[in-house]
Amino acid sequence: MGIIGVPAGWPADEAAALDVQRALRGRLVLDEDGPAVGEGHVTGLDVAYDDERDLVAAAAVVLDAGSLEVVEEATAVGRVSFPYVPGLLAFREIPAVLAALDALTADPGLLVCDGYGLAHPRRFGLASHLGVLTGRAAIGVAKNPFTFTYGQPGPARGDFAPLLAEGEEVGRALRTRRGVKPVFVSVGHRISLDNACAHALALSPRYRVPETTRHADALCRRALKEARAGEGTG
Repeated sequence: MGIIGVPAGWPADEAAALDVQRALRGRLVLDEDGPAVGEGHVTGLDVAYDDERDLVAAAAVVLDAGSLEVVEEATAVGRVSFPYVPGLLAFREIPAVLAALDALTADPGLLVCDGYGLAHPRRFGLASHLGVLTGRAAIGVAKNPFTFTYGQPGPARGDFAPLLAEGEEVGRALRTRRGVKPVFVSVGHRISLDNACAHALALSPRYRVPETTRHADALCRRALKEARAGEGTG
């Protein structure tokens, strides 16, 4: 597997990235319901890093939304394209993620990111960024909360509590398994919050995190290991 370089013109510092983020945020679509649950495809996206070797591996795994069977998978490995800045992590990940998406032949359908959408300090996390760039419906399903206020949802599967930022609901803490800590769902692009939560539940029939995330997490880790080996680092 070849290693992709940093795209030409990619923001190199925080000020430039903030300018891009602000410009793209103006293209968010937040008044669509989004794709129906259980129909078409859903694609899990995740990345793994080796900062010491300046590598990031991205995985895109397409599932049948009804059966949750894997339809297709693709990976891409690139150089880390941006320094670590909280709130701007998308700029480290998106070149490799887009390359993995571009390698797919199947229609990706709904994009499911291991991260955030509107539940972001500037309301433009990875799921929103990718949704705008690809034009696709996208949601964020994160394992850990960002800097928002929320109460504990009830104990039953499907119970939720709002993620609040200055009184605005920017996502939900959603219980996908009874008695297990919640995941954190937010709208990315072209989908409603109710539908985003419905998709998160449908994608999590057995485990806390969605099947999309489980598959993509394992695949990007394997891709990173292979990339290390290919560079003679074992």
